[in-house]
Amino acid sequence: MIRLFRQLGPFRIPIIFVFVLVFLQCLANLYLPTLMADIVNNGIVKDNITYILQVGGIMLLVTFVGAICAIAASFYSARIAIGFGRLIRGKLFTRVGSFSLHEFDRVSTASLITRTTNDTNQVQLVLVIILNMMISAPLMIIGGLILAYGANAYVTGYAFGFRLHGAFPGVESKP
Repeated sequence: MIRLFRQLGPFRIPIIFVFVLVFLQCLANLYLPTLMADIVNNGIVKDNITYILQVGGIMLLVTFVGAICAIAASFYSARIAIGFGRLIRGKLFTRVGSFSLHEFDRVSTASLITRTTNDTNQVQLVLVIILNMMISAPLMIIGGLILAYGANAYVTGYAFGFRLHGAFPGVESKP
């Protein structure tokens, strides 16, 4: 699989673009609970309808931006996977075209058809999953830990078994 992914060279810029879009999507997803907490703390508790509507509008905007980023990331990751599949199929076709008659006797036609269609489609699917899910999962974990530590460093540090003294300037641990 690593040998296959070395063939992604022509797709470096679109892959970086997908990374940026997934990062923005994660930021949007992580920012929404903070806005909801602000609505509860500053709007509902203080009975401030104007504040609730303003922050609710910001939430809708953040949700819309996050959705646009998610759609664009999915679109571009699918395009990368399609281009990668086209590249792999072309190399596979060239390789099969160079087979001798003896090699054709060893490998059946059905097996060659399976290799050029189904196996390549599976690699494309894995690439789409990697570009969408495997990028966002670590970003969400790291962002969630940072937000939790910012909310209550003391509890977060002990919940995860570590203390990050001075890791985030301006965030103080409360015993």
